[in-house]
Amino acid sequence: MRALVTGASSGIGREIAKILSSMNVDVILVGRDEKRLLETKEMLKGFASIEIADLSNPENCFSLYNRVRDIDILVNNAGFGLFGDFSSTDLSTELNMIDTNVKAVHILTKLYLADMKEKNDGYILNVASVAGFLPGPLMATYYSTKSYVLRLSESIYEELRREHSNVSISCLCPGPTNTDFFKRANVVFRTPYASAYDVAKYAVYKMFKRKLVIIPGFGVKLLRSIGKFLPDKTVAKFIYLVQSKRKKAE
Repeated sequence: MRALVTGASSGIGREIAKILSSMNVDVILVGRDEKRLLETKEMLKGFASIEIADLSNPENCFSLYNRVRDIDILVNNAGFGLFGDFSSTDLSTELNMIDTNVKAVHILTKLYLADMKEKNDGYILNVASVAGFLPGPLMATYYSTKSYVLRLSESIYEELRREHSNVSISCLCPGPTNTDFFKRANVVFRTPYASAYDVAKYAVYKMFKRKLVIIPGFGVKLLRSIGKFLPDKTVAKFIYLVQSKRKKAE
């Protein structure tokens, strides 16, 4: 089997690549940082190659697809967040986030899904977040992008189910995880992080079980359940209070 993993230079993407490699899956590592991709490659047990690409540029997504074909597993993991009041956060950064978190996922899912449907086999794992279930004041754009990834995956899942397709799509929705995410988003998190390895291991296991929505950890499952029963305005107030305590000291 061959897997393509975006955002493979660190965090959950790196751990997913390591786990797949340990299962004798050939892995194509995708990211912007050649040095860190090479570091990831050195950690893998089996065959691996790297593709340097900034997926925030849609043309690079098409170029990647044209260079790398015939894969069995697609892991859309590349993404980032940004903290701040929506009226004051940097618009260019947010547009770059939408390009990375939404457009790249959309393009790669669409292109590779067509190939997988043609051979009636394959797995797609889109990495969203528990944020995808919730309103996200002070991280409005990030939460919205992850909601898009979740809803897109759920919609495709139903289309595939009705077609009796053997292609599987899953959406990983982790809570706070020990990665570089919070550093780049300029926030701190004072409750315990999940291990990136534990999240990745659970995600790969559930992906091969063809689970649609993958939520690692009891606490994250509980948060999602609570969010279902409370009014959206109440949830937004709660999230704002939580988020406002995460801002890094200037």
